[in-house]
Amino acid sequence: MPKSQKITLSASRDIPFNKLVLSQANVRRVKAGVSIEELAEDIARRTLLASLTVRPVLDEAGEETGMFEVPAGGRRYRALELLVKKRRLNRTAPVPCIVRTEGLAEEDSLAENVQRAPLHPLDQFRAFQAMREKGKSEEEIAAAFFVSVGVVKQRLKLASVSETLLEAYADEEMTLDQLMAFTVNPDHERQEQVWQALKQHHNKQPYEIRRMLTQGAVRASDHRAEFVGVDAYIEAGGEVLRDLFEADHGGWLQDAGLLEKLVAEKLEREAEAVREEGWKWIEVATEFPYSHTWNLRRITGEPQPMSDEETETYGALKAEYEQLEEQYAEDEDLPEEADIRLSEIETAMEALQDRPVRFDGEDIALAGVFISIDRSGRLRVERGYVRPEDEPPVEETEADTTHTDVQSADTDTNVTGTNPMEANEDDEEDGLKPLSDRLISDLTAHRTLALRDRLANDPQVAFLAALHALTLRLFYHYGQDTCIEIEPRVTGFGTQAKGLGDTPYAQSLDARIERWAKALPKRAEDLWDALSEFDGDTLAALFAHCVAMTVNAVQEPHYRKPRQIAHAGVLAATIGLDMADAGWTPTADSYLGRVTKAQILAAVREAKGDKDADRIAGFKKPDMVEAAEELLAGTSWLPEPLRTPALAEEPDQPELEIIDHGDFERAEEGEAQSAAEDGETAIGETEPSGEDGLAAAPPTPVAAE
Repeated sequence: MPKSQKITLSASRDIPFNKLVLSQANVRRVKAGVSIEELAEDIARRTLLASLTVRPVLDEAGEETGMFEVPAGGRRYRALELLVKKRRLNRTAPVPCIVRTEGLAEEDSLAENVQRAPLHPLDQFRAFQAMREKGKSEEEIAAAFFVSVGVVKQRLKLASVSETLLEAYADEEMTLDQLMAFTVNPDHERQEQVWQALKQHHNKQPYEIRRMLTQGAVRASDHRAEFVGVDAYIEAGGEVLRDLFEADHGGWLQDAGLLEKLVAEKLEREAEAVREEGWKWIEVATEFPYSHTWNLRRITGEPQPMSDEETETYGALKAEYEQLEEQYAEDEDLPEEADIRLSEIETAMEALQDRPVRFDGEDIALAGVFISIDRSGRLRVERGYVRPEDEPPVEETEADTTHTDVQSADTDTNVTGTNPMEANEDDEEDGLKPLSDRLISDLTAHRTLALRDRLANDPQVAFLAALHALTLRLFYHYGQDTCIEIEPRVTGFGTQAKGLGDTPYAQSLDARIERWAKALPKRAEDLWDALSEFDGDTLAALFAHCVAMTVNAVQEPHYRKPRQIAHAGVLAATIGLDMADAGWTPTADSYLGRVTKAQILAAVREAKGDKDADRIAGFKKPDMVEAAEELLAGTSWLPEPLRTPALAEEPDQPELEIIDHGDFERAEEGEAQSAAEDGETAIGETEPSGEDGLAAAPPTPVAAE
């Protein structure tokens, strides 16, 4: 058409619906976009907003038949057809149409779909926002456009981002995923600061944007937030940042200072209630370092017995539980109702079995309480710990003090070297007197050596005596009730290992300590009798626990102790320790955030290969840590200090002939007799004396080649 010629637009007219038919020339074949049902509902709500494009149907002679085909607008035609079928629209209702006679029908259909520019998402966001500002509720907007309320909230959230960022998105300087990430923090100034910083940042990933916008905030899943409660935080005026586009686990609490204040106030209220119980001292903290109680004696208290009513309830629950188990014993799968009921019964029975602990008034006046929050956000109250300085003085028995009353007279005799026979004569003249210190020392030296000799021949009692000494010092924190000089050393860990108390192995160890504390007698003097009544398996388990508590494989900068660390490796290999199976994982706190980027890459390369390591090689440290933590999850990768070395193969050893114990004793007697004949003392010249003046026992060989 020449440019000078004026354009004539196609005529428009209303055509009854029953005079329209769908054209086979419609190029749209693939279903896409809004469904026919939703489009029909939209037309019913707002009527038809766009005309149909139609062409007259001609007969063989080329004359119009009065019917019109629809090559463009087929979806609208089908929506109208659906409304007619549902009798919501008359068959003869007039439909606005553009009548085309020039060109091809296929050209009309293609042009309408190709030339039409799709609505930019930002226009939709702003349209939703405009409707909201004009009084439409989120629910009404959702109903009008057949979307969920959640979708409306997301669109409104996107429209509320800083206008600077929206313009960047409109100019395609920013992706939709990046714009979504900016909705986490509603502060426009902060959004624009992060956007400017990202222009100089190589990493513009959405997760990095979220990280920068939530810096300094506290996750709602944090144990402090769980303890206070998000609702209480909001009620106190705190704001919660939410992510409507990604799982945010409750969002982020923006005011960390307010949260800390609420935590301290709630802990103090809880402490006030415990303080009324009369404890000597109470320490309150959000969390205490692991092993903070290890140098303190624990008072266990006595669980309060069930009342008659509780006993009756427990019995009824147990009977119902057993009845349900018997009823469905042969079924492979429990019915859902039965499974739920069994779980309810178990919970109720456990609640009844978890008895409150009652402490003696004397113990309460002596001991204290630690109050903190556990990692799940629940209050942790640790009652009954006695500090060393609060321990009552040990009362001396009559046997300990009998000879001290007349010490001066006997001391004079011992110091001057007076003939013992003369001292005895004086004693006879003066009447009976307590034995002198020197004599008692000499006599008990004999008894000590005899005890050592006899105990060496009774491994079972020796095991019991060693276990008694270990248990006294580990569970009662004093060892006056044993003559076995075995001193277990239990190393604490202070605060240098963050999160140590939350690991599976720490929790398992703490639970075992708690079980043994409840199983052992309350008084130290009753321990020997209690151990004597334990069966062999129980004694072995307690012995293993006590020995385990003395393990120290901590490598410290001021004391590296390579031989001890080497033995820790041998011990780990012998018992098959695998730290990955035990529950250790490489996280930002446990490893990745505390090493160099090169070490992070080396870990990823070793666990996942060069491809993944190269992919994150250009990241900045915080991004690399986050990415590496995700990559290493579930790989069982361990840093060198946590790896268990393989046991070295030992060379074949020559068989050892075990000496008969009786033969050895006879050999000792012969040697002693020979020494006596030579005018020597069997003990004395051959063995040095110990610090207490006792002759040390000679080493006893157990085997010879």
